[in-house]
Amino acid sequence: MAGRGMTVKTDDGDFDCYVARPAAPGAAPAVVVIQEIFGVNRFIRATADRLAAQGYLAVAPDLFWRIKPGIDITDQTEAEWKEAFGYYNAFDVAKGVEDIAATIDTVRADPGCDGKVGAIGFCLGGLLAFLTATRTNVDASVVYYGGGMDDFLGEADQLRRPLLVQLAGDDAYIPKTAQDKITAALGGRPEVELHIYPRRDHAFARVGGQNYHAADAETANARTAAFLGRTIG
Repeated sequence: MAGRGMTVKTDDGDFDCYVARPAAPGAAPAVVVIQEIFGVNRFIRATADRLAAQGYLAVAPDLFWRIKPGIDITDQTEAEWKEAFGYYNAFDVAKGVEDIAATIDTVRADPGCDGKVGAIGFCLGGLLAFLTATRTNVDASVVYYGGGMDDFLGEADQLRRPLLVQLAGDDAYIPKTAQDKITAALGGRPEVELHIYPRRDHAFARVGGQNYHAADAETANARTAAFLGRTIG
């Protein structure tokens, strides 16, 4: 069942989440789906729906609520890109991670959750998924091309739970130098699984985006499904 909302309460205020629940009765592992710079839009909701179809309680928090609640735009026009980068520039990363931590606590208390909670994030959400792995009590995290991760690699020693990182080899926003830093910091760690997709550009898994690559998106999503199945499923 999709679309039944969830409210997360914080000391700074409350925010809403998109929720997709699995069809099977009883408690299930949960996954927090972390947005790109376009808000909790069709792609993020579809990702939550896909995870629910796989048997997870999927929750997508509105992390831009401190700027403007309910942002839901696409990547299809120049005006929307400009709007999205305005939100990105105004976004407080540390507060965003705190909001994700509050979401994890709220989801764990939901009767539909069995206590296990993972996270998956794309682009900005990929960075936040990495920081969720280093700063919260999440059980496992998945990063899709997390922009800016190389600026936070000093936190790698705080990793205690499984982490899957998936990067685009020709990412316009994550250059080779940044990818090399990420690989050097994370590639040898036993809790980290890392994949780089050659010749792919940023957001290759965003359905309908200009860089979407169906075959590699399917591979990345299959690896995500296998990883979540091993770690929280």
